[in-house]
Amino acid sequence: MSKAKNGDTVKVHYTGKLNDGSVFDSSENREPLEFKLGSGQLIPGFEKAVTGMTVGDSTTVTIPAKEAYGEINEELILNVEKDRLPADIQPEVGMQLQVQQPNGEPVPVVISDVTDDLVILDANHPLAGKELIFDIEVVEIA
Repeated sequence: MSKAKNGDTVKVHYTGKLNDGSVFDSSENREPLEFKLGSGQLIPGFEKAVTGMTVGDSTTVTIPAKEAYGEINEELILNVEKDRLPADIQPEVGMQLQVQQPNGEPVPVVISDVTDDLVILDANHPLAGKELIFDIEVVEIA
């Protein structure tokens, strides 16, 4: 049986969890995830885990933040004065917003804190800085 290698199109079923056991994503009750190994479509640690597996193989892998969505980048955390927000927005922790970059491109952000005068916006990926645990099963290699 052939082992998955760069350039192969691979289909896997997976469940992604955090250290506390909470599931953040899964292919359960969906079609398997299909991707070209080595193309950079997925986080590096996931591709590394699948490399060398054969159809029917299963594994559980712990991926450190640096091989997942990276560490938290403090430069992507912004302090914005409340009065700069649109009047119709009542900021709450966890609320998702979009801010415009100088070039006009939208960037998704999450409100991570609200004080009397400031709203703290975080543009890091929601899984940045987190160690991820994946259960992976290879179902097809082409």
